[in-house]
Amino acid sequence: MDLSELWAIFGPSIAGAVFGAGWWFWVDAVVCSSVKISFLHYLPGIFASLAALMFNSVRKEDIDYSPYEEGEWRLKLWLFLAYVMSFVSLSASVGLLVKDALEKSGPSAWTGTAGVLQCVFVLISGLMFWTSHSE
Repeated sequence: MDLSELWAIFGPSIAGAVFGAGWWFWVDAVVCSSVKISFLHYLPGIFASLAALMFNSVRKEDIDYSPYEEGEWRLKLWLFLAYVMSFVSLSASVGLLVKDALEKSGPSAWTGTAGVLQCVFVLISGLMFWTSHSE
């Protein structure tokens, strides 16, 4: 067995474990928080999960990498929007981390850190699944 076969076999399971770990960080931060977490703090993780779902709905074989042919512009636009949503969710989680670290009355810095870890793990798991799953 070569590395690509092993990645095709074990990659989706590893991606699922990384996805679960990302959400586990967030659940731990919400449960252990001494103040009520606003719904605004949930949004980066939700949008990161939606972005991972969006770019995993595209098959790698359907992407035309030729810069001179028309190709599937809708597919490329869909992937572009998915990656924009993923980076916006990541930047929003970093912004909430900074906000939580500066405010004394809000959630602790661990809540913001867990939000960043959640987004990073969810997006990494989405990319891991996209590279490993076969049709």
